[in-house]
Amino acid sequence: MRLWTLHPRYLDARGLVALWREALLAKRVLQERTRGYRHHPQLERFRAHSDPLLAIDAYLAAVHGEAEHRGYSFDARKIGARGDARRIAVPRGQVAYEWRHLLAKLRVRDPARRRRLARMERPAPHPLFRIVAGDVASWERR
Repeated sequence: MRLWTLHPRYLDARGLVALWREALLAKRVLQERTRGYRHHPQLERFRAHSDPLLAIDAYLAAVHGEAEHRGYSFDARKIGARGDARRIAVPRGQVAYEWRHLLAKLRVRDPARRRRLARMERPAPHPLFRIVAGDVASWERR
């Protein structure tokens, strides 16, 4: 499971579809509607939020927005309550780590996209997150 801290606009088609599926799985886990992935470290930041379900729905809403922008048809009915979720702090080192990870994936899956993105020095985070000083997050499994 990879719930990208990066803005979904950077993902290739395969990555965006995978993110949608994995975020929906994360929502089911947070709702305690699945047995698997209950202890997945990517969920720690959502569980630490004052309203984890509102946070995952805000996360899904941004992914859905990117999908709509690209002309994809993701089912918005799978997103629950819409509201302003308090943004989650994420260390700058985490964003840098994920950026390198994404560029490595794109080297194989979408070299043209990788070439366009490789020039960026400071990629934007997903709208749910705000960047703060720090290294790679403690929940990241390298």
